[in-house]
Amino acid sequence: MSTNIHPTAVIDKEAELDSGVSVGPYAVIEKDVRIGADSRVMAHAVVSGPTTIGERNLIGSFATIGGDPQDMSYNGEPTELIIGNDNQIREYASVHRGTPHGPGKTHIGNNNLLMAYTHVAHDCKLGDHIIMANVATLAGHVEVGSKASIGGLVAVHQFCRIGCFSYIGGVSGISLDVPPYVIIAGTRNRTRISGINKIGLKRNGFSRETISKLENAFRVIFRSPNLLIKDALELAKEEITDCPEVDCLVKFFEDSKRGVVKRTIDD
Repeated sequence: MSTNIHPTAVIDKEAELDSGVSVGPYAVIEKDVRIGADSRVMAHAVVSGPTTIGERNLIGSFATIGGDPQDMSYNGEPTELIIGNDNQIREYASVHRGTPHGPGKTHIGNNNLLMAYTHVAHDCKLGDHIIMANVATLAGHVEVGSKASIGGLVAVHQFCRIGCFSYIGGVSGISLDVPPYVIIAGTRNRTRISGINKIGLKRNGFSRETISKLENAFRVIFRSPNLLIKDALELAKEEITDCPEVDCLVKFFEDSKRGVVKRTIDD
């Protein structure tokens, strides 16, 4: 299948477009860009490089992909953006390349939905099957685990981690790491976790036993006011065994550099 390029599109001669790629009216594709098979770049979108986009992706109208990082120390160094397969990056979204002070690249996995006006800043790393609702914003160096859902108008502080299968309610401001498997909402010191994301876990095929173990771990870690966090984590590991998801939750705390949101709605 050949490419389908609108005559008003502007495509640099050094850009590489695989078979089946379509480019809409007035879209701009700059040099050092590679776009995989059957991807679509809609009208007025701009894709800058170095950027590699996989197969079957949708780049919405007026989206800006692969632009320079919004970092005061950036001085034109060769950094990159890598996007996997089957992603939808919708209207007016922006995704920036990495910086030499980070890993040098921004990475987006597969099957993600970035709704209109979302922003993914430099050096972010996104897993798979993530949903970012309208105007959700990730600052630099943010990591988002697979199957996380980020509500509309959510702002995430730089260097934060968002755990897998977590759900962040709309209009939240996140300044600490968000644990995996939980529901969270609020802004900064008012951020609260309401519990395990049971509906999301059920929809993704988690067993009742696994969800029950995660709820038990939640009670130990989040609702043991007389225990230091390190002691609560050790107790969770001792009491709840043979559960990779609980191990993941405990390890998330142990690996945190910014600190993890621990307050619940009952605090």
